[in-house]
Amino acid sequence: MSERSKFLEPITRDNAAVVLVDHQVGLLSGVRDITVGELKHNVVAMARAAAVLGIPVVATTTAADSMWGPTTPELVEALPAGQKIIDRSTVNAWHDDRVREAVEATGRRKLIFAGVSLEVCAALPAIAATAAGYDAYVAVDASGTFSQAKREAGLLRMQQAGVVVSDYATLLVEALADNALPEAGAFYAALDMPFAVLVGQISAAHQA
Repeated sequence: MSERSKFLEPITRDNAAVVLVDHQVGLLSGVRDITVGELKHNVVAMARAAAVLGIPVVATTTAADSMWGPTTPELVEALPAGQKIIDRSTVNAWHDDRVREAVEATGRRKLIFAGVSLEVCAALPAIAATAAGYDAYVAVDASGTFSQAKREAGLLRMQQAGVVVSDYATLLVEALADNALPEAGAFYAALDMPFAVLVGQISAAHQA
């Protein structure tokens, strides 16, 4: 499969995994390219929607007990019960054997990254995963950074390296694929898109 055509293969609930990098209270306090409230909403919604579809999630922090603090409580609550958050020292999450092995254990080849900061915590492992033969995507609105210049530089570098940039809702809706599925209602409730409100019950509409 060519470098171009591999990204024409759709994301599905069977070929994707989500990798959440460093959504920590200390790092979130410095985010300036998106409001912290919106960022928390988006990454929490992404984790919950992934769980509805059975998409595995790998979560990691950097120096949680010293420099940057723990994962934001809202995200911890959204992760599956018993989910282990891998704390590491490497700047690039992909360079930590435990993170890489956790991704490999999912058996998935399409990796959806989000991180704080965008240009380091999301971009660097996404670029490294691309080099390792994975198809890497970054949910930019479930990521954040410390200035507009950093955001622009991160987006440019990722695109130069062949990482696909998108948003959390689009990536997960692509994985859902069919609004007639019985879990669609729970999925959209978890996704909690602030720009669209469910008027009725999806299941009831299909039974009518």
